[in-house]
Amino acid sequence: MNKKEFSARIAKIRGRTQKDAEKDVQAVLDLIEDSMADGEKISFVGFGSFEAKPTAARKGINPRTKETIDIPASKSPKFKAGKILKQHIKSTVKK
Repeated sequence: MNKKEFSARIAKIRGRTQKDAEKDVQAVLDLIEDSMADGEKISFVGFGSFEAKPTAARKGINPRTKETIDIPASKSPKFKAGKILKQHIKSTVKK
């Protein structure tokens, strides 16, 4: 499912226009992105949490030249699923 399909489902469930639902979905995604960029952790109890985890600077090897390179420190987005989400996914496995 892509963002447009997701927005369409929300519009149907909430009785809104698809355009309004798309704006709402984009607002939520923007808020999560901005919060993570600012170093905040976003938690939805039972669903999961979003967080930007730092990675340390390290040495790497260029696979073409075999030359050692410096890889700078950075942040990577991480999502950790919550207990209720995990249980729901496990309970809907088709056998």
